[in-house]
Amino acid sequence: MLTRSGNSGGEARLRYGDNDYDILSPGSFVTCAVTGRPIPLGALRYWSVDLQEAYWDAEAAAHRLSPAQ
Repeated sequence: MLTRSGNSGGEARLRYGDNDYDILSPGSFVTCAVTGRPIPLGALRYWSVDLQEAYWDAEAAAHRLSPAQ
């Protein structure tokens, strides 16, 4: 995960797995499902395998994955 190459500079499409992700379409970032912020692939640390979406940080992931209150 730390050494990805071939980034095109646009938004990547990924398939999120338990410990890593597969690049379906190359790019340099993905978009956070909660905040809408672009996440550089080198900084991507939080995602949901079940929902197949990425999160900016732990707070955004917790917000998205917590049960409705």
